[in-house]
Amino acid sequence: MPNRQMRILFIGDVVGRYGRRFLRDAMPLIKQRLRPDLVVANGENLAGGIGINKKTAEEIFYAGVHMLTTGNHVWDKKEALDLLKLDERIIRPLNYPASNPGKGYGHFELENGIQGVVVNIQGRVFMEPVVDNPFIEIDRFLKTNERPIVMVDFHAEASAEKQAMGYFLDGRVSALLGTHTHVPTADLRILPKGTAFQTDVGMTGALNSVIGMKKEPIITKFLTGINQRFEVERDDLIMDMSVIDVRESDGRALEVQRLRLVESQFEQQLKA
Repeated sequence: MPNRQMRILFIGDVVGRYGRRFLRDAMPLIKQRLRPDLVVANGENLAGGIGINKKTAEEIFYAGVHMLTTGNHVWDKKEALDLLKLDERIIRPLNYPASNPGKGYGHFELENGIQGVVVNIQGRVFMEPVVDNPFIEIDRFLKTNERPIVMVDFHAEASAEKQAMGYFLDGRVSALLGTHTHVPTADLRILPKGTAFQTDVGMTGALNSVIGMKKEPIITKFLTGINQRFEVERDDLIMDMSVIDVRESDGRALEVQRLRLVESQFEQQLKA
């Protein structure tokens, strides 16, 4: 049997209706040009920029995303509590209490028979302390996993925690991709033992914003300390993504590339 490969496309945190709209509009050409076998996106900011619900998740699945990872905002919409029980395409961080709804991983099988798993974990540095140690929990999970292709979304704030996790998992997972900060890092690479790594993939949302939200209310909060009503910014949309080619036999990453699409130019970018 030939040594088969698969391509994983991971899309950074999709922010609100305008991020969803850009993803929906761009996905047909993305699939035509990049030909991914598996499309995963971080969806914890789908609904109004904070949280996820059934309507917004279904919109992204209809657009062609196969699986949604999340993070600390997964619980911000009450509907998510039931949604995660019913839809296994949506996963939450593995290291939340086991009694929480949903699962921290999701298996996939391609039409050609290639199998793998997507895992979601959450960091603890500068994050909510309720989660268990992500290093211990992912280590425990991998000891029972039998599928060589493993993609991990590490939803965390601190770059050092993400980088340490990358080396901790090097050679044990196919890709360790960071989310949460909404700011893409220029360090996408293959680590020495074959794991694709990026500290943060970035986001799908407005470039001229504060992590996808309108600037003025956030600046006001920093100036005054008074809570403001945050709104999703709508203009100058971008989509940050990482593309990983993986070998089936051992799950090693073979090639990686990062890509930023600009809404006003994405057709030209993808046709170039």
